[in-house]
This record gives sequence, structure tokens and C-alpha cells, in this order.
Amino acid sequence: MRMVHTSLCVILIVFLFSSLVSAQENWQHWRGPNHNGISNATNLPVIWSSEKNIAWKTELPSWSAGTPIIWGDQIFITSPSKVDEETVEAREKTFEQNRRGRRRRAYLDPGGSKLLLLCISKKDGKILWQRELDNKNELHRKANDSSPSPVTDGKYVWVITGTGVLTAFNMQGDQIWQRKLQEEYGKFGLNFGYGSSPLLLNGQLIIQVIHGYKTEDPSYILSMEAKTGKTLWRKLRITDAIKESKDSYTTPLIFDNGKEKQLIISGGDYVTGHDPDTGEEIWRAGGMNPMKRSNFRVIASPVIADGIIYLPTRKKPLQAFRIGRTGDITESSFLWKWEGRGAPDVPSPLCDGKYFYMVDDKGLVTCLDAKAGTVIWGPERTSEGIVSASPILADGKIFFVNEKAVTTIVKEGPEFELVATNELDGTYTLASPAISGNQIFIRSATYLYCIGKD
Repeated sequence: MRMVHTSLCVILIVFLFSSLVSAQENWQHWRGPNHNGISNATNLPVIWSSEKNIAWKTELPSWSAGTPIIWGDQIFITSPSKVDEETVEAREKTFEQNRRGRRRRAYLDPGGSKLLLLCISKKDGKILWQRELDNKNELHRKANDSSPSPVTDGKYVWVITGTGVLTAFNMQGDQIWQRKLQEEYGKFGLNFGYGSSPLLLNGQLIIQVIHGYKTEDPSYILSMEAKTGKTLWRKLRITDAIKESKDSYTTPLIFDNGKEKQLIISGGDYVTGHDPDTGEEIWRAGGMNPMKRSNFRVIASPVIADGIIYLPTRKKPLQAFRIGRTGDITESSFLWKWEGRGAPDVPSPLCDGKYFYMVDDKGLVTCLDAKAGTVIWGPERTSEGIVSASPILADGKIFFVNEKAVTTIVKEGPEFELVATNELDGTYTLASPAISGNQIFIRSATYLYCIGKD
């Protein structure tokens, strides 16, 4: 009887621990725990403002497209250093002298010259530590060199800058290793600056450099031992794309069907699947740039659900392919193509296996049947303003954040229903939001907000 009682206690403890872990779900990658922007979190706030349902807010040194990454009580976020007032005034003066049309405030100010990684307490927003990654930062159209998001496994955190400096830290902020990829493999040559985030897969840290508009150096995929930074393999990625169409700002993706894992790379007019142990290409699909235009760079990352990869391009065509074949699968695995209104350019889409959700840069939201590619609803208008952040799905709702830090919340499912519209500080917001526990984290140009029910 005592043994039975002990076994029941052990089972109960394991169950309670598993429930606690699930409730405090980490957001260890820029698109969350499953690399798809979907969270199991519940009881999330739906109404907030700068004064309501704000657990805390922390002033940041500058703006960035980097998403907050969360593990336990630690939040990791990239940023340029704070720019001094004299520099701001000089930039504004230059801008006024050379004013041409309407431009965003952020275009005047790339941030300070240093690139930083900050560790912030999830409990109270206190900055726990800050580390310098590089002393170079430039403006690349609408982004700066702190755009890539970090990634963590709870023991280490890895971050790459737009300048190619790749660094590993432990959770206390001690540097473990660092590599400078531009010095090793050549200059990054993307028109809008480097923006791909690292991927963790089977103890590997994987980096893609898919470029060509401003360089003759080849595109490549690099796999390293995550703990040491030692190169495991490096593969060139061949394409017949031309000019700016060679550039990709997507992030590598994992396909895992329970039997095998594949590394997915999108851009340069193709999506390719690779053996993660060797980097060898298993399959590739084209059709991303059917007219072979010279400016079809790809920004939005693909998403995978139920063995189907949904592949954004420069707005359209948006395509769906079934993963599982080898070689050229452009025709053999093709499922459907979308060339209507509302296809994304910058924001990455969402898919729960039944419905496919996308938002275009103007804030038009559309829901498609994920298997057939037919319209369920939309396009529907969200708040006025440009959208660059990728949406997230949780608690039966979809959260869309625009560049004015306004969040539009829409009900998940086959009927369009607007739940709420929430404003914050109105400053330049490029970063995708994150979720942990029953809190939402939004990064504007000025603050990191922790949003939770009062």
C-alpha cells in the first residue's frame, strides 16, 4: 500500500510540474516555442493602454526589430545603444536640409553606434545585465543592425548582429564564444541589412546568409556546435535568382513529422529542405518568382502545419507544398497558390492546420482554408498603419501589432470578429510580440511592455 501511495505522489508531482511548465511557456525563438507564432497560453488580457493592464514597462536604449526572447524569469532583447542628443540634432538638421517626401521618424536615427544584448527580469522589468556585441551600427532603409532576434535553450543564449558578429553567453551574461562571420566568409550583401535569426536544432546552431544584391560572395548555410561554436558543416546554397531577388531576410525553420527532421531555407527564388546533420539538399521548390523579376527579395518566413509548408514571397504568389518528396517538388508536391489581395510581404503568416491567417503590410487580414487555399473571410481592415511585426495566435485570438504600437485583436476561427484595439505609446514598432504565462510582451521604439491583467 505504501508503494502505491508513493507512486501516486510521484505521478501527481510530475503532473503538477508539467502543468506549471506549460502555464509558464517559454518563448525561446522569435516565433515562439513551436516556431509558428502559436502559444498554448490562456487567460491573456484583451484590453490595455499605457496605463491599464501594464504590469511593468522598461525603457530601452533604442529601437529594433528584434523580438523579446523569454526563458523562465529572463527576457533577452537586442538594441543599439542610446544615441546622444547632439547626434540626434545633427541628423535632424541633415534630414531637414535634404527632405524628400514623407518619412518615418526612425529613418533619422539608427540608434547609437554600439549593438547590445540586454537581459531583463520578467518579474519586474529590471535590467539584470547588458553586454556589448559590436561597436558598429548602421541604418538599412527601415531597419538597423540589431534586427535579428536571439535564441535560447535556458542554459545559453545566442545572438547574431547585422554586422555578422555571432556570440554565445550563459544565462549570467558570461561570454562563452564569439565568431565574426563577415571576416570568415565575406561581406553581407543584403539591400535592407542582415535580419535572419539563428535556429537551434539537435544541439546545432544554424545560420543562413542568403544574399547577393550588394556582394559577389556566395550564399550559404552554416551549422555550428551550439556549445562551442565549432563548425559542423557549411553548404553553399545555389540559385539562379538575379540582383535583389537573391536576398532573403527569412529565418531557418524546422520540419519535424516525428520520424525525421529537416532544415527549411526560404529565399533566392526557392525553398529548400536539407538534412540537418550534413546540410545536403533533399528537395527544392520554385515558383516563388515566376516572372524572374530582379527585386523579389523575400522577408516573410514560411510556416509549417500538418506536413504542409506555406511559402510567402514578395506579396504574391503565396504557395503551399506538401513536404515528403525528394528532388524538384515544384509540381509534384504543389497544393495551391494564392494571388489575391492581402498576401504578406513583411509579416510572416500563421497556420493552425485548419485555417491560414495572413496580414499584409497595410493591415488587411485574410483567413484561408489551409488545405484548399480558398477564402474563409477577408480581407478585413485592422487599425490604420503599416504592419511589419508578425502576428501571434493564443487563447483563441490573433494579435496584430502595427508600426504605431497599436494591437488589433481578432477572434480565431471561420468568422471575422474584432475583439479589441489597444494603443500604447505610438512609437515606431517593428518587433513581433511574445507571450509567456498569461502575459504579452510588446517592444516599441521606447519601451518593453509587460501586459497582464491588473
